[in-house]
Amino acid sequence: MAAVVLVHQGSGLTREQYEETVSRLTGGQKRRMESPADWPVEGLLAHAAGDGPSGFRVVDVWESEEACRRFGEHLQPILREVGVQAEPEMYPAFAFVSA
Repeated sequence: MAAVVLVHQGSGLTREQYEETVSRLTGGQKRRMESPADWPVEGLLAHAAGDGPSGFRVVDVWESEEACRRFGEHLQPILREVGVQAEPEMYPAFAFVSA
């Protein structure tokens, strides 16, 4: 299986929406993801989120497209509820290195 990268950004994505999304994904326990155990599905390899020059951005690396899509089944309804309209970009990782 090949790793895939998921990038979510755009004018319709804010830190507040990220925090609300995380809260809903974790049953109200957290406002930001801190551990692979925070995700409702297995297969996450890396996660980073933060404010950049073009707005808030979330980058995930998943072990496979299938794992990423399983997560999307949980994530998409929540994103709609919190008002995120930007569609994520997903592409195969040419290279992935973790420390």
